[in-house]
Amino acid sequence: MDVHSMSQTHHCSHAGDFSTGNPIGERATRIAVILTLVVMVAEITGGWYFGSMALLADGWHMSSHALALGLSVLAWRLSARFAHDPRFSFGAWRFEVLGGYTSALILLGVALLMAWESLARLSAPRPIHYDEAIAVAVVGLLTNLVCAWLLRDQHDHSHEHHAHADHEHADLNLRAAYLHVLADAATSVLAILALLAGRLWGADWLDPVIGIVGALLVGSWALGLQRQTGLVLLDAEMDAPVVEEIREVIAASPVPARIRDLHVWRIGKGQYACILGLELSGFGRVGAEYFRNRLRIHEELVHVTVELQHTEST
Repeated sequence: MDVHSMSQTHHCSHAGDFSTGNPIGERATRIAVILTLVVMVAEITGGWYFGSMALLADGWHMSSHALALGLSVLAWRLSARFAHDPRFSFGAWRFEVLGGYTSALILLGVALLMAWESLARLSAPRPIHYDEAIAVAVVGLLTNLVCAWLLRDQHDHSHEHHAHADHEHADLNLRAAYLHVLADAATSVLAILALLAGRLWGADWLDPVIGIVGALLVGSWALGLQRQTGLVLLDAEMDAPVVEEIREVIAASPVPARIRDLHVWRIGKGQYACILGLELSGFGRVGAEYFRNRLRIHEELVHVTVELQHTEST
């Protein structure tokens, strides 16, 4: 057997093209930061003064979100600043993913703090000024709803031309910011319900219990976001739909080829790089460009390297 190996590489874009940014999301997040800071001060002050753990926990929650939203803005700025830096092989898009991952860690810390303080309030209750606390909580909820409306991900959803588009094309940094304000809105609703129950039926114990429920909810969302961003940072997405699509293209090719090596990783929102090693028996005149052309049907593959190993019988 004579084995002849040939490696060919195809570059579709330079590094800067992979970091598309999100100026609309960045502007909306800046506004959300300002609104969150204002209500954060009101809720922490009101919760402490009026004795509501649910309201105080929501204020602490918002303080972490103000920091996390600020991190989101910083991530977009860094991504844009280093977009054409030659040190980044595929652009600086992962600053945005790193911002989302950091936000998830902050969320987990807030969830633990909320649970700890709520348990302390269960064992040592404090008197609550219900009317004032409810008013502050309603203002917090309205602010969170405004922020959620600003951060809605309409742009990404408009590109859902595949069944899996929402997952692959999502801006993970914007998703992190959006989850933060949704978590705030949820804890605000829970705080209002707990305060209403305490005012109407004297269920003072419900206030710290709702704080614990809010902590569990926030922790659950944080773990989900941490897993999603962590997989991207670790290049652990070989179960992404595009991998199976590559295999299907090669299997359907009129030129028989066996996949001996396949690596796929994400380099942008809905953008993937691929290294594909193929073994061919015969078909000596078929080159790497033939298989690259067949893979162009999948637009998310923006950087493809094809290596061919031709095996011929003597």
